Amino acid sequence: MQPATHVLVVSADEEWRAQVVQGLNAAAARLPNPFGLIAVGCPCDAASAAEAVLATGPTQADLQAVVIDHGPRGAGEQGAQAVLAAQRIIDLRPELSLYMVLEDDADKLLVEQLASNAVDGYFFRGEQDHTGWFRILAAEIAEKAETPFYDALKDYVAQAKDSWHTPGHAGGDSFRGSPWVGDFYDFVGEEMLRADLSVSVPELDSLLHPTGVIAQAQKRAAKAFGARATFFATNGTSTSNKVIFQTLLAPGDKLLLDRNCHKSVHHGVILSGARPVYLDSSVNRHYGIFGPVPKATLERAIAEHADAKVLILTSCTYDGLRYDLKPIIAMAHAAGIKVIVDEAWYGHARFHPELRPTALECGADYATQSTHKVLSAFSQASMIHVNDPGFDEHLFRENFNMHTSTSPQYTLIASLDVARRQAVMEGYRLLDRSLKFAFELREKINATGAFRVLELDDLLPEEVRGDGIRLDPTKLTIDISASGYSADELRAELIGRYNIQVEKNTHNTLTLLLTIGTTRSKVSRLFDAMLRLAKEKRPPRVYHRVPEAPRFTELACLPRDAFYEAGERLPLIDEQGQPNAALAGRICCDQIVPYPPGIPVLVPGQVIDPVIVSYLVRLLQTQKSIDLHGLALVDGELHLRVLKPEERAALPAR
Repeated sequence: MQPATHVLVVSADEEWRAQVVQGLNAAAARLPNPFGLIAVGCPCDAASAAEAVLATGPTQADLQAVVIDHGPRGAGEQGAQAVLAAQRIIDLRPELSLYMVLEDDADKLLVEQLASNAVDGYFFRGEQDHTGWFRILAAEIAEKAETPFYDALKDYVAQAKDSWHTPGHAGGDSFRGSPWVGDFYDFVGEEMLRADLSVSVPELDSLLHPTGVIAQAQKRAAKAFGARATFFATNGTSTSNKVIFQTLLAPGDKLLLDRNCHKSVHHGVILSGARPVYLDSSVNRHYGIFGPVPKATLERAIAEHADAKVLILTSCTYDGLRYDLKPIIAMAHAAGIKVIVDEAWYGHARFHPELRPTALECGADYATQSTHKVLSAFSQASMIHVNDPGFDEHLFRENFNMHTSTSPQYTLIASLDVARRQAVMEGYRLLDRSLKFAFELREKINATGAFRVLELDDLLPEEVRGDGIRLDPTKLTIDISASGYSADELRAELIGRYNIQVEKNTHNTLTLLLTIGTTRSKVSRLFDAMLRLAKEKRPPRVYHRVPEAPRFTELACLPRDAFYEAGERLPLIDEQGQPNAALAGRICCDQIVPYPPGIPVLVPGQVIDPVIVSYLVRLLQTQKSIDLHGLALVDGELHLRVLKPEERAALPAR
């Protein structure tokens, strides 16, 4: 399939515009044109060009570049409008390439003053070399579409070198023809196995110290996502968070964090030896959904802990709730606190104006993204984006290498390179499609009468209603209360009868994730399944409210100190089948995490109270689809590892 690449030519001068469009398209027909470049005239002046860029239609969906006419000498207001339009277009669609057509260098000076960061290049009105313009535009598109690492990997595999190095399957030869594992060769595919190479291949660069094609790929990713620097991670955002923590925090340093951050953040606290100040998030108790930390809580924490080094937040949450990050980051920066935003579920936002601003655009120093969650990278493939003006790359690299395998999977790196290319070249079109599917599914699911897609107002906990929280529309949370099904029954029906796997559930909701891979056929099949289930007309179900997650108690010591002690194991349930009262007042050594959503109930060093013990027991009894990570199985019974009294006495209080 050949891509379509549209270049929008914007000018109030109709005759000039027509000449340029005709000249560019004539060159496109005569010269090599692998990206299908087509020039399209914009029937508007520069003042309304930004609105034209956002208009619906095939031209905008495949738009890659905009050429804006500054106007003839003395254009005055028209020229000023052209410059403002240029800045507005890049504000809306930063992935687009933008060229200005000027009368002379005096115009260029004005443009440089007002919109220098937005403009990729210039043409001059008096030199209507449309063939030359076409070559420049085609080269710009080709550069954006390059995938340095993926191309190098393909080229190397095509050379069919004999492998006398790791990995042991030697390009798949150990599988091929085997009566025992030959089917794996067929299942995975020859090219995938040939591309599974080792660091013995210098042409493919080193993830631990990139200077070649990996460095080039990361540089393109930084430009695409709006970062000063970007690093590819092949073991997920979980490890990415830990790397940043170890870079910014020394033992005893204070950090502010949402208690309901992903468990990897809490692992980072243990590894760094930092002193955490846990902030309780908001909770929607009716649906059992965690929301953002209230803005008032964040303001108070920043004021009370101005000596904190770092603030980390999750935006958007698993359920799609997004902070109004800009004022929060500004508050933190005013106190000298660096801000990390876990954007694991929001890596697509840069490529559609309805989803922006991103964390980096709001001023975050670091953002971690699971490129595999919502874009096209393979599982475990993530990116670390850096905008910290005080970034210490050497220290970061040392910590990065501490956590990164010396034998990274090259196909994961290639998938990050390809995912960046797709996001830049067609992310807007694919996300626009996903957003339309999301709107359509909302209407159709609501029309069943048995299911209802929750809106922002339904999801927001009371304490954050005035905080400017927004919702990612590509995450649909469905209230199943009127269907008569339990969440576990409904998930089983969807997967068993209709081959539909959903993202997660609470006691009375299901969550669907729409991505750039969502198709019209999938939308149709989902709606058909929901409609059939709704027609069964079961009586509405009365749900037992999920146990409410207890508030954070207090830390008795640093999480790292508690985690590295041997401790002792006490049963969660006593001999009478009740929550074990002997756990009250003890200090937890491990992180206890109901999964999903992966948010800790206890962290190492935390004081256990009876409410927490009762919550864990009730969760085990009522939520069969939830795993409780961190509990130890001893003789068939679940135990908590806690500090021995003598260990606690020996540790410094924090």
